[in-house]
Amino acid sequence: MNLCQSMTIKVIYCSRYVHIYLSIYLSIYLIVLDCSYLSICASISYVNIYLSIYLSIYLSMFISLYHLIYLSQYFQIYLGLFISIYKSIYHSIFISIFLSIFISIHLSSYVHFYLSLSLSIYLFKIIYLPIYQSISLSIYLSITVCSYQSIYLCVYITSFFYNKSNISIDRML
Repeated sequence: MNLCQSMTIKVIYCSRYVHIYLSIYLSIYLIVLDCSYLSICASISYVNIYLSIYLSIYLSMFISLYHLIYLSQYFQIYLGLFISIYKSIYHSIFISIFLSIFISIHLSSYVHFYLSLSLSIYLFKIIYLPIYQSISLSIYLSITVCSYQSIYLCVYITSFFYNKSNISIDRML
């Protein structure tokens, strides 16, 4: 195993921990911002406020960690292509951190939107959904959004850097 392959494996393992940390941190940060909206939606009684905050924290932590495992394969493919094209460990770590922040923000916005929508429907009794269906709906929608968005973003960014490397190779020739 040469140096580039061993460094690639180390970067992939490190990027998993970076993604877990950033995902947990961003989900907690967005929960704090989102709790005000949930408390307005659940202002009927204090029980509903505590229930909505608890469900928001629990579901966002669970969904963030589940997305992380689900997205790690796409990050591994992207990091392998990036390192093999550019042979630059520091750039790949920087791009990995940037991508994890970007995807976490977008995924959290979608997850919190669907979660707030399902909780507000349940708490306002517009449609009599049980809590179990509300939770499964938000998890299903967030996983669907996550898969399509991650595939699109990874294909787009990989093709962008691949085209950029071809242009630089043509200039060198």
